[in-house]
Amino acid sequence: MAKTVELTRFRVLPEKVDDLLAARQAMLADFREDRVGFLDAELVRLPNDEWLDVVWWSTPEDFAASRAKGPNRPGIAAFFAAIDSLVTAEEGVTA
Repeated sequence: MAKTVELTRFRVLPEKVDDLLAARQAMLADFREDRVGFLDAELVRLPNDEWLDVVWWSTPEDFAASRAKGPNRPGIAAFFAAIDSLVTAEEGVTA
């Protein structure tokens, strides 16, 4: 069965990295409680203050519904608040 993957690359200022990491578990808990179709996520630290968040969804519709909700819960809002800027955001489906 195909899964949807969300690939979001973003920058975090060095002084906000601890905030980002501190908010991560609460963000994931909020996703598990509030986002239908959320499967898993992995955060990857890249060079030059950039990060890649790889998030797995059951369907493209689940991902779209999550995106429409935005940072509606405290853990999600705290994670987003630590992000300085978006670099890229992509969506794909496993083959």
